[in-house]
Amino acid sequence: MPMPGYVFRDGQPIPDSEQQDGGYLATSSTDMTRVSTSTSSAMSTPTSSATDGDHPTDSHALANADHDDKGAAQVNGDDSIKNLGWNEHPKDVPDLVGGLDNEELWTLIRRFNKQMYHVKATTAPLLGGLDLNIADEDEFSPDKLRANVERLYMTVIIGLMGFGKHIARLRSWREPRRTGAFAAAYAVAWILNLLLPTFLTTLIVLIVYPPSRPILFPPAPLALVDSSTGGVQSPKAGVLGSHDSATGAPEKHKGEAVEQEASNFVSGIGSIALSSATGKHEQGDPDSDPLNKSVPDPTRLAMAGADAKSASQGGTPNEHHDKTKQPMEDAMWGKMRPVMHVIGDISDGWERFANALSPTAPFPKEKPRLVLAGVLAPAVAVSLITTSAVFIKMAQFGVGIGFFSDPLVWRGLDWLNRNYPEWQKLLEIRNSILKGVPTNAQLTITLLRIGEANRAPLPPPPSSDQPPPNKPKSLNGDDVALDASHDEIQAAIHEDPAEKEAAEAAAATAVGAEGKPKHRHGAHILGFFKGTTATGVETKLGVDKVRAKIGSTHAKNHLGVLPNEDEMVPTGPVDFKGRYKGHKGWVNISTAARVPCVSWSKAASDGTGGAVEDTIDRHEKHVAFKVPVQEIQEVKKVGGLGWKAKIVVGWATGKTVADGLEIVDKAGNTWKLTAIQDRDELFNRLIAIGGQKWESW
Repeated sequence: MPMPGYVFRDGQPIPDSEQQDGGYLATSSTDMTRVSTSTSSAMSTPTSSATDGDHPTDSHALANADHDDKGAAQVNGDDSIKNLGWNEHPKDVPDLVGGLDNEELWTLIRRFNKQMYHVKATTAPLLGGLDLNIADEDEFSPDKLRANVERLYMTVIIGLMGFGKHIARLRSWREPRRTGAFAAAYAVAWILNLLLPTFLTTLIVLIVYPPSRPILFPPAPLALVDSSTGGVQSPKAGVLGSHDSATGAPEKHKGEAVEQEASNFVSGIGSIALSSATGKHEQGDPDSDPLNKSVPDPTRLAMAGADAKSASQGGTPNEHHDKTKQPMEDAMWGKMRPVMHVIGDISDGWERFANALSPTAPFPKEKPRLVLAGVLAPAVAVSLITTSAVFIKMAQFGVGIGFFSDPLVWRGLDWLNRNYPEWQKLLEIRNSILKGVPTNAQLTITLLRIGEANRAPLPPPPSSDQPPPNKPKSLNGDDVALDASHDEIQAAIHEDPAEKEAAEAAAATAVGAEGKPKHRHGAHILGFFKGTTATGVETKLGVDKVRAKIGSTHAKNHLGVLPNEDEMVPTGPVDFKGRYKGHKGWVNISTAARVPCVSWSKAASDGTGGAVEDTIDRHEKHVAFKVPVQEIQEVKKVGGLGWKAKIVVGWATGKTVADGLEIVDKAGNTWKLTAIQDRDELFNRLIAIGGQKWESW
């Protein structure tokens, strides 16, 4: 296992070959020469010394800039790829980006991996200076909707929870000095008729002077504050294992608890909707029914659940009788894409404001805050010279204009659309007051580009199969501005001994006299179906191996989707284990040559990992394809199995499905890679190396 700082010698350009092997053909050297010549001038290689004006976006310019505060990934070295701790323990990884903790960096990358599915290169001008905006024609999928709702929870909902608990703390008078100071300031402003100027001035101070924020609003763990009383409460998880989650659940790495909450939040919404559709806990259900307890939960067997309920009550769920069914389904699915876009836009706006108020390197720190303060400053001046009566008159005038001037408004909009087609985009906050301020995804792609610009790809977030420790996170009770003593806070953040004993007793009663867990009849039934389904899955994949040998494309794409433990080997940052047309091999990213390329071969870049004939000469490998990174037009994550098959396989076998990746070049050629172990890491490297301006689809 290489230690952090180990250098991969990927400088050997992968030899081109015209040999056919196993039904795949390598790119010819003539074609590669032609491509290299035509793209070299536009190529943005990691060693490019172009000025900021030569970079396609602000993100590329920041990634290639010389930063004052440098981490290990910002130190430019030789032409070899540096391994800064891929597949290493987090404690062995050096500080990667100056001014940003590794845990925060990995949180950004982990959420980026969930958010990004499909990107396309665009040549359209960027009004905000940053790429990776969501395309207007972004395609809808349930997975994307789930990811957007999870992001909404982690940003907006958690933020509003924190705001609500700050208000509860102020109203409770449990912090008398702070609440008294706010009450006195309010009273003075009210007497002097300066409420609005005082409010706006306070906002400006909070924006421009960050040290004022913890003074006016002292932080406290979210799960530790009671939203009703504003006092101390025991977290819902029983122990304070995280500070930024609503439940306080323990976590192995920063941000994981709130991510799990977001996932359970979406699952809970789906469960409630499904329960409503299938009629769970119907009004006529008996209070106690032994058979009801022994059968599986119908919400988990959702196939035709709503129709079955309707039929059981004498309804006619058949579409020949219900003429509204198909039109309503079409209308609902047709509106899902706009709904998904609205949720995404709300989360984007929240993230931009957060990154403007608390910028992350390498983005500028002062400019966004000054712009926001500059927007509020005229409002302060106007509020000082305008009486409340004038404000009321202005509001009434605005209501009248909005209600009675509809024809005038439409004529004005029509004139704007003809003469300034993009006027609406120019008014968006991302292109006006928050221009140049990134979303978390845009921040993450910039950080990934920093690593690529210095030939030091950022290591992926650490992962572990072990559960998080059920112990409180370190917290100094004296530093928490709550009306509670140190002992009271310590008692709240630790697990209640009585509850712990009750949980252990409940677990003991679930075990029979012979020391084996007790099972209900429903569990036996589910276990039977689970076993037969797992056998069916293994049989189907075994048949796919035979079909793949006789040339079935679909069967080839299924090979290796359920890897065994002995097949899981550490990969990256240069080579990634994956299949092409069903063949085992490695995806290689070579950046040492003047033209960075991605290729697939049966052996890794050092000649290992392939068949015997591949390891005879470390530099003679059969290359199936080689694509210059700058020629990539589209990168898309694809599932190893369909979503229904993935659910069944995951439930029956408990194994992780190895997914794939599609790469499309500017000529329209498509290469599909399957069964990639570290698919997200490969995706991130591909979109961070080149000079493309990406759009999220």
